[in-house]
Amino acid sequence: MAEKKVSVKLLGEAKDEYLHLQEIVKDERKRCIKSSFHQTLLKSIDSKLAIMKTNYDYGVQIPRRAIPAKYLQGYGVTNLWKVDLSGYWRMIYTLKQPQREQAEIEIISIWLDVLDIIDHPKYDKVFGYRKR
Repeated sequence: MAEKKVSVKLLGEAKDEYLHLQEIVKDERKRCIKSSFHQTLLKSIDSKLAIMKTNYDYGVQIPRRAIPAKYLQGYGVTNLWKVDLSGYWRMIYTLKQPQREQAEIEIISIWLDVLDIIDHPKYDKVFGYRKR
């Protein structure tokens, strides 16, 4: 049976948002704040990333026709997935399969690039959803 190797990379806005969230949580902990929305969101992201490392298609696949131009043009994605986070936030990611380095070794390698970590109103705007 082939071994699966999944590497997760946070890109662009997702990386910036994640690092910013880590700083907020670090500051809250220094001020002895034991529970906050930021801490819950960071825990949710870390938990989902851990799940996605073993089950890379854990999220909901977004149909190709519904992929926003932001991701098609900005990242050249051919597939897009979303994972629901706490507080109605979303994590948007794409799957990539790199070229095999050595044909005789059967290692299935998946790159999981997290493209966005966004709240629900921004998610609605990016995907063109409007309130009724």
